[in-house]
Amino acid sequence: MGDYETLKAMVEAQLAERFAQSEPLPQQKLVDAVKYSLLAGGKRLRPVLVLAFCQALGGDAEAALPVACAVEMLHTYSLIHDDLPCMDNDDLRRGKPTNHKVFGECTAVLAGDALQAEAFGCILRSGLPAEVRAACALALADAAGINGICGGQQIDMESEQRALSETELMNMQSAKTASLIICACKMGAIVGGADAGQLEAAVCYGAALGRAFQIRDDMLDEMSDPAMLGKSIGKDAKNGKTTYMTLLGVERCEELVQKLTDEAKLSIAAFPRHELLTALADKLCERKN
Repeated sequence: MGDYETLKAMVEAQLAERFAQSEPLPQQKLVDAVKYSLLAGGKRLRPVLVLAFCQALGGDAEAALPVACAVEMLHTYSLIHDDLPCMDNDDLRRGKPTNHKVFGECTAVLAGDALQAEAFGCILRSGLPAEVRAACALALADAAGINGICGGQQIDMESEQRALSETELMNMQSAKTASLIICACKMGAIVGGADAGQLEAAVCYGAALGRAFQIRDDMLDEMSDPAMLGKSIGKDAKNGKTTYMTLLGVERCEELVQKLTDEAKLSIAAFPRHELLTALADKLCERKN
């Protein structure tokens, strides 16, 4: 059974192979832009969750690698687009200049578009059984669309300079952040052969972990520094956005992160091999970047 670093290394190796080339293409700038953001490192949380859930149910992590790569491709697309001048207008991502700063806005938009398409292609071209491919592609589509990442980003943009209630904030972040984390957990469980109860447990874990992750993000946006975080800080306050920190303060946020972490761990306690998922929840609870 692989630990976090082992599973992360598996993902990194597979991602590097996905866009390997023997010779340049006419659209080489687009390929370079895709690889620039996709291979820029990061926690690889979502693909590791896919592999960890598959393993937790006794499945083969190698078989789940195409699905793990797909969720990271879709996540990377969302980061490229979130950083664009028309959205969050960020200069730094994962410690490097954002995609549009290096390749220009047009190519950055196309790089995001290409990664979203390739994410679904990665699942559908895999050797997994047809019903598994279909279920994973549907889960990813639900997480990416109007009720997922795109919908959450729209609400986020419309919420600038407007005070949100805790319920409104939670609904927005459930779509923008937690939806893809839930999807990663769910897809890993699907590949691992989960029954209905185990699938529900995976969703519960992802929902609790996703909310805790966002609360910690809001805390780090105020309390960390760009070198540690790998991206700009203080942008939420600058843009007049409501965050968990503005609503609850640091002490209540810390308590809520711990409570949600405990909920996530409890939800998968009955899994045959839950140790990595339990350790991962604890690791994210204490993260500094």
